[in-house]
Amino acid sequence: MNHRQRGVLPGFGLSLGFTISYLSLIALIPLAALLLEGMSMDGAAFVHAVTSPRALAAFRLSFSAALSGAVLNAVFGLLLAWVLERYRFPGRRLVDGIVDLPFALPTAVAGIALTALYAQNGWVGSQLARCGLEVAYTPVGVVVALTFVGLPFVVRTVQPVIRELPVEVEEAAASMGANRWQTFRRILLPRLVPAVATGFTLAFARGLGEYGSVIFIAGNMPLKSEITPLLIMIRLEEYDYAGATAIALAFLGASFVLLLLVNLISLRAARLSAA
Repeated sequence: MNHRQRGVLPGFGLSLGFTISYLSLIALIPLAALLLEGMSMDGAAFVHAVTSPRALAAFRLSFSAALSGAVLNAVFGLLLAWVLERYRFPGRRLVDGIVDLPFALPTAVAGIALTALYAQNGWVGSQLARCGLEVAYTPVGVVVALTFVGLPFVVRTVQPVIRELPVEVEEAAASMGANRWQTFRRILLPRLVPAVATGFTLAFARGLGEYGSVIFIAGNMPLKSEITPLLIMIRLEEYDYAGATAIALAFLGASFVLLLLVNLISLRAARLSAA
């Protein structure tokens, strides 16, 4: 006679019901309301709102800056995670704790700090200005802010994978004649690709929706350094609810499609690496 073992946690039906209810209240119902509001708009007004030069420039900056920041974090976040897990050095715990700073730091504080640092009279900005480089109040500043807020996603995603990689594997590869690049490319990288891809996706998603840390360092100049979330807020402050809804809906749809493509590419890369 089969006796099904009962777990301590609620059963599948109850857990699924709570999960769907919570997800609906937090995400699905608000998104559905936004979709219904957008569908009630006149088609010509919707197209005009999302294809205006100012909206298109904001779309381009938001997506390109989020992608650039995610790529930088994928490369340097992997390097930082490797150093923190493979080496022991004075101040390692401090550096490891600083990685989580963007999680705890209010975004407005981060934006003010980055602006003070990279402005032309700031510590770093003044040195860059001598070389003819401007960061604050330019699209480059947006990339810097999104790189700052997205770094922990890559580091914390990759660290556990590196921790589980035995050092003996690298030593065995070296004893068989493989150099460091061959060991990294053929043995380590295939195991790290899924984690790096996950961290990249999380950093990219965070960059698309970031607001507080960007508006201080961006300068918020229309057609140049204005991000999409800020443009939505401006439309709301102007009581242009239809325009704000149209831009938000278009941004949501484009973000969803891009994140879906990134996840599919990451899944395919992980399968190829495993093979």
